[in-house]
Amino acid sequence: MDDDDCQIVVYKNITSSQSYDNMGIGFMGFCLKSKYVCFPLFQKDSKKRIFSGIQPTGILHLGNYLGAIENWVRLQDEYDSVLYSIVDLHSITVPQDPAVLRQSILDMTAVLLACGINPEKSILFQQSQVSEHTQLSWILSCMVRLPRLQHLHQWKAKTTKQKHDGTGGLLTYPVLQAADILLYKSTHVPVGEDQVQHMELVQDLAEGFNKKYGEFFPVPKSILTSMKKVKSLRDPSAKMSKSDPDKLATVRITDSPEEIVQKFRKAVTDFTSEVTYDPAGRAGVSNMVAVHAAVTGLSVEEVVRRSAGMDTAHYKLAVADAVIEKFAPIKREIEKLKLDKDHLEKVLQIGSAKAKELAYPVCQEVKKLEILKGL
Repeated sequence: MDDDDCQIVVYKNITSSQSYDNMGIGFMGFCLKSKYVCFPLFQKDSKKRIFSGIQPTGILHLGNYLGAIENWVRLQDEYDSVLYSIVDLHSITVPQDPAVLRQSILDMTAVLLACGINPEKSILFQQSQVSEHTQLSWILSCMVRLPRLQHLHQWKAKTTKQKHDGTGGLLTYPVLQAADILLYKSTHVPVGEDQVQHMELVQDLAEGFNKKYGEFFPVPKSILTSMKKVKSLRDPSAKMSKSDPDKLATVRITDSPEEIVQKFRKAVTDFTSEVTYDPAGRAGVSNMVAVHAAVTGLSVEEVVRRSAGMDTAHYKLAVADAVIEKFAPIKREIEKLKLDKDHLEKVLQIGSAKAKELAYPVCQEVKKLEILKGL
């Protein structure tokens, strides 16, 4: 499982009269079959609950920020009930140094807070501190056939990459993702281009459980996010990734101004100097334009208009300057927060306790239905 795979967002319909047993929350970053749902973002909505998550390993990069985190900050201002999880259990599908992983969890907490995630507006918690995630994952794993997991595209791709030496955790992590979603009775999921099959698995598990026990889990629907995947600066046919071996391919949120300038200067474009937006014909330049528009808040059309007469070499430096300006205050806040380990730990402890309050009754009801009450 790549460090970038697990981006979760969930919306849930609730009313003030519903008990925890009937509450639904959470959802994970996948694409849903052929159904795409866009949510108009207007006044604050008290009838939906949002859940999203990200792995702690690796340093947050430009694609993570624009594709997920910036949206998370906006959502916590628009909805009354929001949960964000640092999904550390997903990260151990590949070997991790325990001490490094513990520090990475705190570092990711600092990054999310610096980006604008507010514990007063949302619940920020550590996945492994809510044991119901793994309990529900085991129950769901007993409902899915082995060939189904073996035919998932990412399993085949990653085992090939690992010379067919994939672990059981790598095989079954889509079930844990389903548990992350269904544990909170999630109703909506953001579109993830590389997670189509996994979202179908979530839907099928929810439908299978409901067929056996009656309507219990909402069947999650997809949400179409406005920001497309940010592409690698060195290979615009691939997404920007934490794990890319080419250090010039990925702009990290903690990069120095000099590093950001170097990476954009070396970014792959083409031999045409004019700045245009044509993702199919000019993927590299179009990636620059999309990033520029996202960090400045301008439309793609306005960015192209303002760049008229500028060659791509100079334009890449203009984009670098815009990214530096966007990240500068976030970097300063990250450095400040990292100095206060106790505060970061307290944020996660409080958030995990709040998340468990929501997860526990749902898991208990599932156990009751499965005649496992008392485990």
